[in-house]
Amino acid sequence: MIKMQVIGRLGKDCVVNTVNGKNVMNFTVAHSERYKDSQGNLQDKTIWVDCAYWSDRTAVAQYLQKGTQVFVEGQPEARSFQRNDGTPGASLSLRVREVQLLGSKNEGGGNSSSYQQPSSSAAASTSPVSDMPEPADDLPF
Repeated sequence: MIKMQVIGRLGKDCVVNTVNGKNVMNFTVAHSERYKDSQGNLQDKTIWVDCAYWSDRTAVAQYLQKGTQVFVEGQPEARSFQRNDGTPGASLSLRVREVQLLGSKNEGGGNSSSYQQPSSSAAASTSPVSDMPEPADDLPF
């Protein structure tokens, strides 16, 4: 068996379908790397992975939204095809066995240009620290 692990961001929202009475969640993950080419120029490379997660646990689908960072693991499958213009193409798909949410685009590590800080008046009127319950003295382990 070949196993592949990918960390990346979702390119679009997850779609849940039913095929032959079984649920499948379909989503795409973009893995981007930055490297220097032979001339020393900084290059970006993005690989798109089409993911199919066959599971009855479809409640996670609502959290699989565009921009969310995820870790996916499963069995890879490469496909070659011919485009409409006659040129050859290839795609990489993954039959997902495990998916873990790592964060949304607006959390730390995301694209800072899309983050919007609350206005000072909104920040002064609501204090997230005061809304948090006191920690419990006894730990569950």
